[in-house]
Amino acid sequence: MSLNRGEQLVFDYLNANPEEKSYWMDKVRAAGRLTDAHAASSSLADALWSYYEERAGVAAPFKERVRHEGLQRTSMRNLAELLLRLWVPPKPKPAVHP
Repeated sequence: MSLNRGEQLVFDYLNANPEEKSYWMDKVRAAGRLTDAHAASSSLADALWSYYEERAGVAAPFKERVRHEGLQRTSMRNLAELLLRLWVPPKPKPAVHP
C-alpha cells in the first residue's frame, strides 16, 4: 500500500512514539469493531487528519512540514486502512455446513 507524505509522516511518528502508538492502536481496534469496514476507515481517516492538524502545532516533524508546505487537508484514508489491517485481528469467517 502506498502512503502519501502526510500519511507516511503520521505512520513514522506513531512508530517512533510508543505512547502515541498505543493510543492509536486502541482507537483503531475500537473502530475495527464496527461492522462496516468503510465506515471504520472513513471515521479513522477524519480522526487521523485532526491528529495531523493538532501535531502540526506542537511536534517538530509536523511543524516543519507545515512550515514548508502549509496545512492543506490531505487524505488519510490509505493510512486508516493500513492501520486497520495491521492492528485489528481479522474477523472469523462463518462456518460453512455441508
